[in-house]
Amino acid sequence: MGGIEGRAPLSSVSGEPAVEVRDLVVRYGETTAVDGLDLDLHHGRVLALLGPNGAGKTTTVEVCEGFRERTSGSVRVLGVDPAGAPEALRARMGVMPQGGGAYPMVRVREMLDLVAACSAHPLDTGWLVRILGLESCARLPYKRLSGGQQQRLSLACAVVGRPELVFLDEPTASLDPQGRRLVWELVRSLRADGVAVLLTTHLMQEAEALADDVVIVDHGKVVAAGSPDELTATGSEQRMRFRAAPGMDLELLDGVLPEGHTSTEGPPGHYTVEGAIDPQVLAAVTAWCARQGVLADDVRVGRRSLEDVFLDLTGRELRS
Repeated sequence: MGGIEGRAPLSSVSGEPAVEVRDLVVRYGETTAVDGLDLDLHHGRVLALLGPNGAGKTTTVEVCEGFRERTSGSVRVLGVDPAGAPEALRARMGVMPQGGGAYPMVRVREMLDLVAACSAHPLDTGWLVRILGLESCARLPYKRLSGGQQQRLSLACAVVGRPELVFLDEPTASLDPQGRRLVWELVRSLRADGVAVLLTTHLMQEAEALADDVVIVDHGKVVAAGSPDELTATGSEQRMRFRAAPGMDLELLDGVLPEGHTSTEGPPGHYTVEGAIDPQVLAAVTAWCARQGVLADDVRVGRRSLEDVFLDLTGRELRS
């Protein structure tokens, strides 16, 4: 899809990050939700902020958006401290909350035109309706939209004002594959125009497909950061992963593996074999599972996925 229709690419003359967070701490009473978190998001890049529920992602994003106070640390958004959310800063940002937030009876096109009217140089709303596949429901009230249609309208409202920075919270939740592809193409168009995009998602495939940079958080701390390629490259030749029934006797599995190989389970039903992986090791594992009457599913040899990295670092499913 190239860039956004009728828009010249943005530029960052100073090279200053669109979002710069240093040693961010947010506490609620005795609970520390964010504990010394750092991140940088640059113009023309997509950053995926990943973590299990309760890891501090939403709190971090809300601080950056100016909707939540921080306990300590430094936050700069488009060169401005978002505390107090000055109107001049809000006009340069696009925020897509999960769950929409439109009036129940407002029609799709009316809602988008209303948001566009608040912007000095909005995108063409008809173009956005077409590009996000909302033509068939443009005259429907919000309450009659499907979850996926509500998501696409929320995204359209977030970008119609030509923001320099966009916050996307689960942008493809409830979408079918076609809808997901449309959203991905729009995100890529935003990046091509120099827009900075901060994305939270539970879909590892989405993060791998869209993100230039990934930050994984757990218990309010950054546990890994880098590009998807950097995060998935380490240890790829020495690992095999598969899924099977939880609680299998790994002492028996270790007994059929070559010397120097070990097996572990974590989380339940997710198994890892460590050691040099060759066709003989693969055959030994699958044959052993067959003798247990168990099907080895989702067998992976070689490069790890972001999901593998996530499970290694947090020991939890993303939605846990």
